[in-house]
Amino acid sequence: MHQPTHHAGTPGTPGTPGSPTDSPVPTDSPVPADSTNSTNSTNSDGFPEQFARTRRFSLGVPRQFTVSPDGRRVLFVRTGAGDDPVGRLWQYEDGRERLLIDPARLVGTGSEDVPEEERLRRERARDLSTGVVGYAADTEARVVAFALSGALWAVRTDGGAPFPVPAAGPVVDPRPSPDGRYVAYVSGRGLHVARLDGTGGRQLARPEGPDVSYGLAEHVAAESMGRSRGYWWAPDSRRLLVARVDTSPVARRHLSDPANPDRPPRVIRYPAAGTANAEVTAHVLTVDGDRTEVVWDRAAYEYLAAAGWDAHGPYLAVQSRDQRVLRTLAVDPATGATTVLHERTDAAWVELVPGTPARTAAEALVVPEDEGGTRYLAVAGRRVTPEGLQLREVLAVAGERVLFTAGEEPEETHVWRYEPGAGCHRLSRDPGVWTGTARGGTTVLAGRTPHGPEVRVVRDDAPDRSPAGTIASLADEPLVTPRPLHLALGERELRALLFFPSWHRPGTGKLPVLLAPYGGPGLQLAVRARGWTDCVAQWFAEQGFAVLVADGRGTPGRGPDWEKAVHGDQLGPALEDQVDAVRAAAARFGDLDLSRVAIRGWSFGGFLAAAAVLHRPDVFHAAVAGAPPTDQRLYDTHWKERFLGHPGEHPENYARSSLAGHGHLLRRPLMLVHGLADDNVAVAHTLRFSAELLAAGRPHTVLPLPGATHLPADTAVTANLLRAERDFLRNALPAPKDGPTGP
Repeated sequence: MHQPTHHAGTPGTPGTPGSPTDSPVPTDSPVPADSTNSTNSTNSDGFPEQFARTRRFSLGVPRQFTVSPDGRRVLFVRTGAGDDPVGRLWQYEDGRERLLIDPARLVGTGSEDVPEEERLRRERARDLSTGVVGYAADTEARVVAFALSGALWAVRTDGGAPFPVPAAGPVVDPRPSPDGRYVAYVSGRGLHVARLDGTGGRQLARPEGPDVSYGLAEHVAAESMGRSRGYWWAPDSRRLLVARVDTSPVARRHLSDPANPDRPPRVIRYPAAGTANAEVTAHVLTVDGDRTEVVWDRAAYEYLAAAGWDAHGPYLAVQSRDQRVLRTLAVDPATGATTVLHERTDAAWVELVPGTPARTAAEALVVPEDEGGTRYLAVAGRRVTPEGLQLREVLAVAGERVLFTAGEEPEETHVWRYEPGAGCHRLSRDPGVWTGTARGGTTVLAGRTPHGPEVRVVRDDAPDRSPAGTIASLADEPLVTPRPLHLALGERELRALLFFPSWHRPGTGKLPVLLAPYGGPGLQLAVRARGWTDCVAQWFAEQGFAVLVADGRGTPGRGPDWEKAVHGDQLGPALEDQVDAVRAAAARFGDLDLSRVAIRGWSFGGFLAAAAVLHRPDVFHAAVAGAPPTDQRLYDTHWKERFLGHPGEHPENYARSSLAGHGHLLRRPLMLVHGLADDNVAVAHTLRFSAELLAAGRPHTVLPLPGATHLPADTAVTANLLRAERDFLRNALPAPKDGPTGP
């Protein structure tokens, strides 16, 4: 339902024209100052195919950066072009890029055959590429391990050719040891280790049954906690910290393929709200086969939220089922005993901040602290960031330096560095949503900017920290140029983007309004960075709509109080903010026609779109709801209980936040769209709600997508779905009172 804001680039998000000094609240002119230069804005006919072909403009964008200890080399993944889905591994050094791995030369250009565990990992990460989609390196960044079509490969970055490493079976998540002598990997749900030459291979942990795995993240960890890994090397390269997952207590779901009834259904373990979770334990394994179980109070803290192994030893972050307590534990690798290093509590829930907990070289603990309207960075028990600067993620810890992302204003996220004695210093300068990494005096800054993706390599000793170089993005330039106005709307100053057609001039006619929110936890859209959602919004604007994208309560970037305003009610505040946003925008811009208001969205945005026509038909006249979670009880434990509590204890929260039970209220045109292979928001949400609507005599439209998961990937389907939504909304909205307007 949520779409993780992923590190150096994952599936999801947005844009702006104008200079870095633009006010977040513009003048009342609905035409951006640079509109005369937006010549591509009207070239929209081929946009849906481009959008699909480029996989939402994700192809060709550099990501997954690793800096060598001396700061001279940067490893990264990038596909070959903006319409090439095959990922390759590159090395940047002395201002030049060198191709290290080209999958076409190693395994050919045929279709991939990846293990089921790898397919699920990519689905959880919303990764739409093929080839090299991930890699891991040793401490010196001299040895890299990766998997291609389930086969284990490695390459030495000093110029040698890639070479296969014999493995026990199809490989998932291979990782070299810190010293580069070994490589560990998961195969057949067991953890294996071998020397790089393929000798000395052994299985360190064998699954005791069909529901047990070692070294893999369980569903809620990968989907809802942000933990995609299941094992961590010790710095001495002789031991590993490994998660064991037993899904036998978890309820089964059967995903069939109605378009191919000859295929048997796929059985998955899915922990719906209020039901049993997987049993997750942790173990210290040696490469010689010895094993020690880590001991903590799993009855009180059943979630393994984070883990790692640094110079001070292994550590865990464990969370209670109600998510109100998060403990950081130090692990004695010899005995498995644990000691509490830190505890965070919250009356609503403890937010998991990526990259935390962490420790500096002096063993200072790096954790977030929430108070009132600010999420602070705390080091060694002291807050080191000022009030109003919202911590988003800890990127790296080197010595006593902490690299992190944070925002002073919700529309931008920047890379900052904290150092004792020097305080906090912002490293990214230009507007955008920035992330990065640093090592050996080199910082890689990767940003989504108003003009597209940018990657800069900066040396600490460079004058004025000017970029030492750039890593090229090969992403396609969109055929439709986003032209958003950045707004702060209503009493709550809701951050919003407003897109007008490039051909529209103020006062020449009323435009129907299309809201296109996500509106839920984990994702912002109204930011100063061009993303695929902005391109889609501008395309709909070119079809004759004024498109409004607003981030309401519950979305990230505005601090703990804002995020937790939806505790116990994920519908009321979110919908109220969309109503307030469209009314405030119409009060400012006279060309918005409030007698013709539509709304579209996907996942939480789809839920919000359907809720809008159910509960506020006085404001919204038509909706397209994609993959909507209509019954909150059907979504997973960790994500849903975070906001609504346990359904056995707080059933009223689930009733007020669900569409189920309210179908009789529908009075407006509604299209429901859902992938039949969605294992995140199951198609049961749409099918059950459609049945409820039919039983209540409420006409509606259902568009099933055979074979599609939560993020449809088929090129033709993705392209034509945009046109299908457009046509439905055009036909569903009332006719304009003052005559037709359009291009």
